[in-house]
Amino acid sequence: MNDIFEQPEDATPLTEEEKEGLIPSYISSRSELNEAEHKNIIKAEIWISGRKINPLDISFLKDLHKRMFGDVWQWAGDFRETSRNIGIEAYRIPTELVQLVDDTQYQIDNKSFSIDEIATRFHHRLVLIHPFPNGNGRHSRLATDILLQFLGEERFTWGAHDLASRGKIRSEYIEALRAADNHDIKLLLEFVRK
Repeated sequence: MNDIFEQPEDATPLTEEEKEGLIPSYISSRSELNEAEHKNIIKAEIWISGRKINPLDISFLKDLHKRMFGDVWQWAGDFRETSRNIGIEAYRIPTELVQLVDDTQYQIDNKSFSIDEIATRFHHRLVLIHPFPNGNGRHSRLATDILLQFLGEERFTWGAHDLASRGKIRSEYIEALRAADNHDIKLLLEFVRK
């Protein structure tokens, strides 16, 4: 398993214990892992298609992650229990997610921002919390798209490329997230509809 767990520098590394949670025994390369995760995410997309679900529910967010990665990882849908190079301390995840869900519902109810900005802020905070061992970016993008659909809006384009792959578009996305970390949401708000 030489390159199987190799990730971009800005990705969240897995612990040794989390790596042991890999389910398919045939996977021996990063490309096979990417393909298995991609197929699992497509299954989750099919499950959600045509359904109008409010994703502002902790149980739903956990279930969505499990549906996206449960065929590949034993820990799918479970909150991480260790510190990471990104995200809050693990013990704060449940509390911060409740706060995120409540804040987002308040913003929707009170029309605090445009729907695009509410969804962008939701996405950013979900990524910043980083609740799961891995797959947080993909999970938060799908959860955000589900929120947009629930609110009667079109899904974001997310730069119209695969953000999991290294390259210019991923770099722009990471730069926009870092700007949002510093309370400047403008780049991310532009990127999501690019």
